[in-house]
Amino acid sequence: MLAVIRKTQDTYVACFERHLKHSVEDTWAMLTENDKLRQWFSELEVDDLREGGGIKFNMPDGTFKELKIIEFKLHSVLEYTWGGEDRVRFELYPEASGCRLSLIEKMNTITDHTPKDLTGWHVCLDVIQALLENRTVESRKKEWEKRYAEYSLLIEGLPNN
Repeated sequence: MLAVIRKTQDTYVACFERHLKHSVEDTWAMLTENDKLRQWFSELEVDDLREGGGIKFNMPDGTFKELKIIEFKLHSVLEYTWGGEDRVRFELYPEASGCRLSLIEKMNTITDHTPKDLTGWHVCLDVIQALLENRTVESRKKEWEKRYAEYSLLIEGLPNN
């Protein structure tokens, strides 16, 4: 399912949701333990896992950007800066058969790069789910290309864009 994107008064908010057949603890580990995080987003590395701490985004040129952790609630909420003013927030909710994983990206502006970012998050969530189920996504590139077309159309349809 594609993210739901809405315009608020001064931002855009993209909400992704997955119902996983895995515990909050196992899913939390995918988001916060570097050996697991590396499997679905190799450029991210948790540096200091606490509110006010940081996550490193390793750039291709060997440098890194520091992403500040804005909110942290163990096994529940992880929110950090993303590309300056934007924010990425993961929320986990226990369910009878596992947990619900929500990813919320708050974006100040829509740019040409926005559909790429959203597509990337979509595929990352698919990969997390596959990893938890001991499966692999056959081709992340093919999945990304398919979803990119869908997110491009979704962005084109937004108001004031």
